[in-house]
Amino acid sequence: MAFEKLSHSIQELNHNVQALMQSNAEYYKLLAFKSGMKGATSLVRFLVLAFLLSTAGMMISFALAILISEAIGTPSSGYFIVGGFYLLIFILIFIFGKEPIEKLILKKFSKAVFKEDDH
Repeated sequence: MAFEKLSHSIQELNHNVQALMQSNAEYYKLLAFKSGMKGATSLVRFLVLAFLLSTAGMMISFALAILISEAIGTPSSGYFIVGGFYLLIFILIFIFGKEPIEKLILKKFSKAVFKEDDH
C-alpha cells in the first residue's frame, strides 16, 4: 500500500515537473516572440522615418543647390558646393561617428525590445 502511494506520488511529481517545463518553454517562446516583434516593428518604423527624412533632405538639397547656383551665377556651382558639404559630413562621420552611432542605435533598440510597460 505504501509502495503504491509512493509510486503514485512520484508519477504525479514527474507529471507536474513535465508540465512546469512545458509551460516554461511556452512562456519563453512567447517572450522571445514579443521581443522579436518589438524589435522588428521598431526597425520598420525607423526605416520608414529614415526614408521620409532622406527624401525631404534630397528635395531641400536640390532647392538649396539651385538657390546657390542662381546666387553665384554659375549653373553647376551650387550642386558642387552642396555635394562637397555632404562629402565633408560623410568624412567626419566616417572618422568620428562610429561609436556614437552604435551607442544611439543600441540604446534605441534596447528600449524598444526590453521595455516592460506597454503604453
